[in-house]
Amino acid sequence: MKKLLLLAFLIISTGISAQEIEWMSMDEALAAQNEEPKKIFMDVYTTWCGPCKMLDRNTFSDKNVIAFINENYYPVKFNAEGTEEITYQDFTYTNPNYREGRKGRNATHFFADALKLRGYPSLVFFQENGDLIQAIPGYKTPQQLEIYLKMIANDDYKELTTMEAWEEYQKNFQSTF
Repeated sequence: MKKLLLLAFLIISTGISAQEIEWMSMDEALAAQNEEPKKIFMDVYTTWCGPCKMLDRNTFSDKNVIAFINENYYPVKFNAEGTEEITYQDFTYTNPNYREGRKGRNATHFFADALKLRGYPSLVFFQENGDLIQAIPGYKTPQQLEIYLKMIANDDYKELTTMEAWEEYQKNFQSTF
């Protein structure tokens, strides 16, 4: 009992939070959009991908990232080589070539193909109605991810139609993470 109380005291006194991103499936996020429209943020990963594991460990554990994603998006975690069935825009995507027990790379899920993803991790954003906004490939630190999270959550991306506009946006962006 003393050990349990000491552990609770240490957690509270050091400010450690058990808060995590509230991941869901794509089907769950699409259903949630019908109840309360909100953009979707999707982390597309594979089990063998080192940078995907770094993203989980370094970026998705950051308290600012956690709070912002949970507040502004329906967060989806999707294994690009998994077996999950996803019904998106009246079509059901599967991974019929998946091989159980295979070590390393496996067959690519048809939904990852439909999104035209070619690298992992990929971070994919969807509008409140489920339409694709953009996929961003590669590992991102919390500070690198912040600009994308905020630009898309605030609909600023709709005004960024040229490379010059994007460069100006990046130059003027004020980070708070």
